[in-house]
Amino acid sequence: MRRRQVVVRRMEEPSRISTSVRYRECQKNHAASVGGYAVDGCREFMASGEDGTAAALNCAACGCHRSFHRREVDTEVVCESSSPPNSSNGIRRN
Repeated sequence: MRRRQVVVRRMEEPSRISTSVRYRECQKNHAASVGGYAVDGCREFMASGEDGTAAALNCAACGCHRSFHRREVDTEVVCESSSPPNSSNGIRRN
């Protein structure tokens, strides 16, 4: 018999999540076939074509696929609340 675990997640306050992804320097090792390590110095990914095309996944500067570039994800969570954070209701404990 299989056991099923159910996780219920309740959000008490509405929040917005903003995520942006940028691709930075190329990390492709061009000397891997000879046992060395050399990168081409491409500083940031620039798409070769329009979004939605196969060319959009290739870098215009170095010609590598986007997956060779370091991925940087910026996530921002914004919680909006009209009530102050939960405190001790003015009771001071010593």
